[in-house]
Amino acid sequence: MAIPFPDIPREVFEIPAFSLGAVTLGPFGVRWYALAYIVGILLGWRYAASIIDRPDLWGDKGPPITKPLLEDLVAWVTLGLILGGRIGYVLFYMLPLASGREILANDPMEILRVWHGGMSFHGGFLGFAAALSIFAYRHRIALFRLGDLMAAAAPIAIALVRIANFINGELWGRPTSLPWGMEFCGRNIDTNPDGSCIAGHITRHPSQLYEATLEGLVLFLGLRFITHRRFGLQRPGLAMGVFLLGYGLARIALENVRMPDAGLQNLPYGLTVGMILSTPMLIAGAWLTWRATRPAKPADAAQPL
Repeated sequence: MAIPFPDIPREVFEIPAFSLGAVTLGPFGVRWYALAYIVGILLGWRYAASIIDRPDLWGDKGPPITKPLLEDLVAWVTLGLILGGRIGYVLFYMLPLASGREILANDPMEILRVWHGGMSFHGGFLGFAAALSIFAYRHRIALFRLGDLMAAAAPIAIALVRIANFINGELWGRPTSLPWGMEFCGRNIDTNPDGSCIAGHITRHPSQLYEATLEGLVLFLGLRFITHRRFGLQRPGLAMGVFLLGYGLARIALENVRMPDAGLQNLPYGLTVGMILSTPMLIAGAWLTWRATRPAKPADAAQPL
């Protein structure tokens, strides 16, 4: 028997209509998904600030950034995250499908309509990384040290967004006979045009909760151990490498129980889009981790005359 899906309303609360002069705005519904992004970014910001307040974690060089400058960085990476997430969704999940290309051909402005749903983690990560790199260059900050700070905080937002995916009844898993399987059907989630359940009355893995646990909680605790117990922030690139490596491993493993995206189920060798996009993260994470943990080279010996 399947565990009943909670079927929580997508809107947390509604902001009533209000007037600005002759213009009336609203009402606006605040959804769990948007709230997850907002709260995740705010909590990640505060957590990063708490790490900056611990100069002992950073060694002789101290933190790479001040807390006032961190506020500017949060604005940069938030913009990069949103733009990258939407553009990545269009590139990775819409353009490969004839239906997606048709939608974009008929209405190119759909690319900008984030509120219609559709965000790619990997696209968001690329936008985040681009914003981080530009910010580091403009302010002459060591990129790997800045990346370590952001990597330590990132799993907080990832966990909250995955929980919001669960509440929305989206990104559900493959069929399962395990006792904690769920039917992702209800009044508060998307349905087919005839009102029938998109996921079908099939017991499925709650893969969103698996991802919230592995990509969020477990990864956060692992990075916390590295940064606060093993003083890993004194090895530039280590936290960033472990984040990429840990996320890549977790995502590739969980793709085996997560239902592939509609229209993209029959890729060669049983691969999924998530597996393919996570492989470069895995490789980059392994290289950064190796680079940060390799033994220091001794000073060059004096050359004989």
